[in-house]
Amino acid sequence: MAHVAKYKMNQVENLTKMLLSHPVIGIVDIEGIPASQLQQIRRNLPSGSKFVVTKNTLLKLALKNASKEKKNIEKLGDTLDGQRGIIAAEINPFRLFRNMEATKIKAPAKGGELAPEDIEITEGETSFKPGPIVGELQKAGFPAAIERGKVIIKKDKIMVKKGERIPTNVARMLTRLEIYPMTVGLSLRAGFENGLIYTRDVLDVDVASYIANMETASTSAFNLSMFIGYPTKRTIQSLLQNAHQNAFNLAFYAEIPTSESISLLITKAQYSALSLASHLPDAMAKGKEEKEVKKEEPPSSDES
Repeated sequence: MAHVAKYKMNQVENLTKMLLSHPVIGIVDIEGIPASQLQQIRRNLPSGSKFVVTKNTLLKLALKNASKEKKNIEKLGDTLDGQRGIIAAEINPFRLFRNMEATKIKAPAKGGELAPEDIEITEGETSFKPGPIVGELQKAGFPAAIERGKVIIKKDKIMVKKGERIPTNVARMLTRLEIYPMTVGLSLRAGFENGLIYTRDVLDVDVASYIANMETASTSAFNLSMFIGYPTKRTIQSLLQNAHQNAFNLAFYAEIPTSESISLLITKAQYSALSLASHLPDAMAKGKEEKEVKKEEPPSSDES
């Protein structure tokens, strides 16, 4: 530190204080973010957060100083390559990551950038009036034409494929069409909390998929508990309801009278009796006819 200018020493001291005064520290990538958009992003950061852009060398010195009280925090220095900033926050690294991803905004391409995804234009009218713009669009490769006094895009077309560099003339026309293919914002490279370093690949959790997996696991565990009859806080009520229903069904079909089954057993018996009675008139009439026929039959030769 003997060869460091005093103003730089003051910066290191202030950075060290910031590192020690917040439970969560993050290293962010600020490369390619215009100053105007950087200010807008600053305003959307979590409440209570502090964001500083400084030289990596000074930040490494501050991390080394802070490591005397916060173990392993100096390892954040391994992510300091290129244009970096530092954010100190009160929320955990995972929430900080999601918050910073949510603050990202769409921005126009300048030309020369790698397309983050396929850049496609769709068929339809534009807001342009007929004029030189049609030639400019066609020269840039856009399928433009004039129809019924309006400038139109004749068909869908992928202008730049994902991973390819965006030509300057294409970028200029995309901006005029109000198509902004670039996403600009702070990208959290790594976060520190309680002595642990969380890299971006760890922090980038698909929350929707994670919640869906948890719900599936919960449902499967509940079904297993119900199937094997294992009582838990969640299953005990359903298990008791199933046991009650099974006991009632057994009493009903085995015709065992209980306080709950007796009324249904009596109703069942009544319907059985009515069904039986409905067949009695026919049976009695048939029996009477058989007796009359028997009386009318002549005696056999043996009887005579």
